[in-house]
Amino acid sequence: MLARLLATAMLIATPALAQDVAPAPAPATPPKLIVAISVDQFSADLFAEYRQYFTGGLARLARGGVFPSGYQSHAATETCPGHSTILTGSRPARTGIVANDWMDLKTPRKDKTIYCAEDERVPDSSSDRYTVSPVHLMVPTLGDRMKAANPATRVVSVAGKDRAAVMMGGKTADQTWWWGGKGFVSYAGTPETPLVARANAAIAARIALAQPALELPDFCKPKDIAVTAGSRTVGTGRFAREAGDARAFRASPEMDGAVLALAAAQFEQMKLGRGTATDLLIVGASATDYVGHGYGTQGTEMCLQLASLDRDLGDFFKLLDASGVDYQLVLTADHGGHDLPERNRMHGLPEAARAEGVLTARAMGKTVAAKLGLGEQRLLWGGNFGDIYVDPALPPEQRAKVMDAAMNAYRAHPQVAAVFSGAEIMATASPSGPPESWTLLQRVRASYYPGRSGDFYVVLKPRITPIPVPGGSVATHGSIWDYDRRVPILFWRKGMAPFEQPNGVETVDILPTLASVIGLAVDSDEIDGRCLDLDAGPGSSCQ
Repeated sequence: MLARLLATAMLIATPALAQDVAPAPAPATPPKLIVAISVDQFSADLFAEYRQYFTGGLARLARGGVFPSGYQSHAATETCPGHSTILTGSRPARTGIVANDWMDLKTPRKDKTIYCAEDERVPDSSSDRYTVSPVHLMVPTLGDRMKAANPATRVVSVAGKDRAAVMMGGKTADQTWWWGGKGFVSYAGTPETPLVARANAAIAARIALAQPALELPDFCKPKDIAVTAGSRTVGTGRFAREAGDARAFRASPEMDGAVLALAAAQFEQMKLGRGTATDLLIVGASATDYVGHGYGTQGTEMCLQLASLDRDLGDFFKLLDASGVDYQLVLTADHGGHDLPERNRMHGLPEAARAEGVLTARAMGKTVAAKLGLGEQRLLWGGNFGDIYVDPALPPEQRAKVMDAAMNAYRAHPQVAAVFSGAEIMATASPSGPPESWTLLQRVRASYYPGRSGDFYVVLKPRITPIPVPGGSVATHGSIWDYDRRVPILFWRKGMAPFEQPNGVETVDILPTLASVIGLAVDSDEIDGRCLDLDAGPGSSCQ
């Protein structure tokens, strides 16, 4: 089974026709399996752009319950915070996952950066050489809640990134696997199972073979235009790969095929959905994010990636169908994405630009130190937007002056939209109501967790890309703006009457929606989301 799925899901072939699903009504009983899929950097804009071309798994989902304007409603639209919202029902201000990395200037270790899925208590841990752990996730996931309610529930999480597998899988998952660079790995002390060993061997054999350039579908051909960004030229790539190039494998459609293959193999071996309780299978498809960073969102690379993902998901769903298991699907994304400014300018956005180097925390700290006569000491930590940290060792009066001067310096820069102090953020109530109507301050409040978030928060203006000089990455995400916040939320179950709700909802609504489908009680005071009614008629799926 694994070999067959690897052969179909990891190769680009002629798109299959959309599968016709029998119109029998959805069962009145809870599904035996929930399949939750996150497609990293799959923005609402990409879903809208390519929806007409989908013929496989994404086409099936587009015939279910469609919420095209789902929101990762918080400000810090990065991978770790986004994944922390999908199956917890909580925003980063509650999950504690405020960014992919944050600063702890009081830690005794030399590296002051803390990775979101790191256990920094492990000796010699650093933010780039770490032991993976869910220790920073401050709330339970859907899987954690399901297992607490019924220990017979099995939870499996498979992803292309550790932070995706961990933040969606939670602390009690039975199996948690992510791509480790040369194969799938799990938590320290977890032995490689025979199934994972076979998968890793098959994938290693695949990587050992060269990958020829993929053929462009007709709908991708208009995107075949070269764009120069710094030392990079992108826009015309077709994922040709030399034999043995594992990094190129990771940033290609092949990576998602491998993730889906392992998820399918776990489904079969563990007989998920065929026990006494509802099971949960989590899939984190990460290749779209690597493609978006490496090539942008509007070239042949992204077109090929989404065409392949659509096909791979179709193969995956057919395998689930063949089992006869009644399963509930949900697919969403951890954040959106923004194309590289060089191509944005070609496409009618002359104001698109890269952030100036003076905006980095280190550079701005030097400016402030010179203004206040503080010599060469370092005053600020962080990037060029988002959470900025002020040296906690400064005397209180001097620290207040530094923070005031730094905030004013950022506000004066023409690429900065707003700056908010930590006190100002915490004085703001947690937002509610339509996420598209939130103020910038409310969006930041949804991301702010005292003790991890910065002393102040910098918001860049729209269409300002925080990568100053493109190197390995040419485009990114992470902003407060809707091109990074909006993602699709798609539900499907056999027999479900299709409908579309174009108004804004939140990814934190997914947990209470799924909990209601399986009859799992969740205290509304413990989460930020609300149940979305998946009944297209006068009835309600929300209990």
